[in-house]
Amino acid sequence: MKKAKGFSVVGVIVGVVVVALIAVGAFFVIDGNNKATDFSKYDFYSVIEPDTGNGNIGDHVKGDADAPVLIFEYADYQCPGCASINTRVNSLIEEFDGKLAVVYRSFLLSYHQNGTAAASAAEAAGLQGYWKPYADKLFAEQSEWEYASSSERTEYFDKYFVEVTNGEGDMDKFHEDISSDKVAKKISFDMGIAKRIDVNATPAFYIDGQLIQWNDEGGVIINGKEITWEAPKDGNNFVKVIKQIVEAKLAE
Repeated sequence: MKKAKGFSVVGVIVGVVVVALIAVGAFFVIDGNNKATDFSKYDFYSVIEPDTGNGNIGDHVKGDADAPVLIFEYADYQCPGCASINTRVNSLIEEFDGKLAVVYRSFLLSYHQNGTAAASAAEAAGLQGYWKPYADKLFAEQSEWEYASSSERTEYFDKYFVEVTNGEGDMDKFHEDISSDKVAKKISFDMGIAKRIDVNATPAFYIDGQLIQWNDEGGVIINGKEITWEAPKDGNNFVKVIKQIVEAKLAE
């Protein structure tokens, strides 16, 4: 087993080839496995455990999966809005201290050249137990890698893996898993769910099966109830609206 304490020339070359192939096969990753998956047996608004449909990689949950309030987020690691709201959502989960959890699923935008590779790297890190710190790192450092070439992107992704694992991760396994069928199937599975609930932009948040969305008056509609705010529509104010919704749910 090779620990992620440094980079060999061969390792970097292999990583570059692997991630480059992922970019070429982006549309296969998104659509290739959905035709063989029976989505009717899944509850899209509960935490989905590992099984054959998702490549035996279950939902990623920020917070306590048994929290009384679950929010489902569909995001793309290369989406600037997703990056800007990520730390705010993490802080909100901490603030509610076990009462709120966010279930993260990938929804890749076709015009993001490195989105599929980033999602694959996050899933690969997750197979070694590092999904959340790696996902947070991708969002935090998005400006470094979002328009990088395949070789530059690989160097960044490897560097992040070393950092979040404190050099204790298995770099060879990381590279192997990035291009694995199970990771491709997990991303495809997330995309399959997103398409079936009409996600068309990121970030998208669902609670009680309802999309949290802005209307023309600067408010949000949740289960037919409008919650409005007077401040501009930005990430901070969007999270404030989510907070109001969570507080209302907890008061039920």
